[in-house]
Amino acid sequence: MFNIISKTKYAYFFSGTLTLLSVIVLFTWGLKYSIDFTGGTLMEIKFANALPTNLDLENSLKNLNLKSLTLQPTGGGTVLIRYASDSDKVNQDVITTLAEKYPDSQNLRTEYANASVSNDLKSKSLLAIFWSIVGIMAYVAWAFRRVSHPIASWKYGAGAVIALVHDVLITVGVFSVLGHFWGIEVGVPFVAALLTILGFSVHDTIVVYDRTRENLQRSSAKEKFPEIVNRSLNETLVRSINTSMTVIVTLLSIYIFGGESIKYFALALLVGVTFGTYSSIFVASALLVTSYNLQIKKS
Repeated sequence: MFNIISKTKYAYFFSGTLTLLSVIVLFTWGLKYSIDFTGGTLMEIKFANALPTNLDLENSLKNLNLKSLTLQPTGGGTVLIRYASDSDKVNQDVITTLAEKYPDSQNLRTEYANASVSNDLKSKSLLAIFWSIVGIMAYVAWAFRRVSHPIASWKYGAGAVIALVHDVLITVGVFSVLGHFWGIEVGVPFVAALLTILGFSVHDTIVVYDRTRENLQRSSAKEKFPEIVNRSLNETLVRSINTSMTVIVTLLSIYIFGGESIKYFALALLVGVTFGTYSSIFVASALLVTSYNLQIKKS
């Protein structure tokens, strides 16, 4: 049996360092937002003949200096072109440039996302994440309401939420670095990835907590709470790692072989699931033991 709880201080140091660095880079560099959050133009172009590659299209539009340009082939000889501009002149320049380079091209539609709509979407995305975290904390506290010894049930919810915030902050910090150095943008799919990370991470944490509850009910009075938590971690360790590895392998395949439209969605999930597994094992349960130790010192 591994004495995982004895490594708590190392886990706290590692997690604290990564979380602090994530907060620093987030406040220093921020995130590079896509047109989902900044406003811009979505244009759908159909090619009657062979569909050009994304590289060919990028080179064709290079002289227009389009910011936040993304290209997404959608099948049927069409491609979605997104860029951060709602100027009619810029849009006409794009259509003209493509028509000169590709005479078989046809503009099927042009849609605009103005800044006010994008700001509203950004606010709602933050609210969705916030209320998801609040809801998770309330549910976990309610689910463990009958486990009031040796620590209060709400501390299970608090521990799960701290682990969730840890996972989300590190994922956001990674994308802040990627955006600053490699220009990777975040949009609505990134928000969807964060919400998925919240669900996956708390699922892993609840498995450990539930085993802890079962062992508390079956344990003898002589067995101390830290020992019960450590035993519960060991009993669920293989299950947690195996479950996470199957997800990680799948996400790696999507990231490597998937298209551009879901590549960074898969990367966000990959980072979040990896740290979610780690936090469920080394952070969420350790917080229960730390809370118990503080409670003992006060009494």
